[in-house]
Amino acid sequence: MATLSELTLYPIKSCAGIALRAATLTRAGLMTDQIYDREWMVVDANGHYLTQREHPKMALIVPRLKADTLELRAPGMLRLEIPLGLPDPNDAVTIEVELWEERVKAYDGDALTAAWFSNYLGLPCRLVRFHPDVQRLANPKWTGGIEAPTLFCDGYPMLVIGAESLRDLNGKLQAAGRDPLPMNRFRPNLVVDGIEAFEEDYVETFRLGDAVLKPVKPCPRCPIPSVDQQTGEFGPDPLDILQGYRAKPELDGAVCFGMNNILLAGEGQRVEVGQPVDVTLAF
Repeated sequence: MATLSELTLYPIKSCAGIALRAATLTRAGLMTDQIYDREWMVVDANGHYLTQREHPKMALIVPRLKADTLELRAPGMLRLEIPLGLPDPNDAVTIEVELWEERVKAYDGDALTAAWFSNYLGLPCRLVRFHPDVQRLANPKWTGGIEAPTLFCDGYPMLVIGAESLRDLNGKLQAAGRDPLPMNRFRPNLVVDGIEAFEEDYVETFRLGDAVLKPVKPCPRCPIPSVDQQTGEFGPDPLDILQGYRAKPELDGAVCFGMNNILLAGEGQRVEVGQPVDVTLAF
């Protein structure tokens, strides 16, 4: 029996996630307490998005949801609290930001928040929030024409990884004399236990109660899995091991780990860690 073993929401793109016991599935990704996955993003002075690829210490920016604020902590920094309520659209300042060659409107954070991120990362930058008027859609080539909205994620609303896939990789790493890796190196939203290693590649649908998730595209891996999420430093990159057996011809040989998913049914369905997952294979 497959079960949902982990749920993680990342309020700020490329910062630490929040492990949840329960969350709500939406077409735009995980949501809890009206806060969505990748609802915020850090941008430089030109509005270009920043990630752990270039700034690995972003892993150490740790969010925590409180009653009406998002609390942020980072080494050497005072605690910062960001209001959870959306700005008044009549007064809010907006800026244009860039994400994967898309330029979209976003709410601009205040000067104190910009100073906090700038001081921590050591370069002029700002925190922005996804604007509700903006529509970003996952690539219809992979969704089969289904409109799948996203916020500031790289391309798809939810990433699902099988727990056994990581165990398989860790077995190969240990056989090579290397340390095993935790799942947070790969930053999934949902982890499913009880399926075979990499079986998520061949799943037609995951059903969780009334909700139906559909895997649509393998997730090509960038250098972020080499970032130790506890130290914010680059370490040994698992991609050299994965290259030997996880290169996908349909993505021009990109090394893939995990599957990007969209929600077919069950908007607003509440899911919980430990609940059963009905898995239907695509063959």
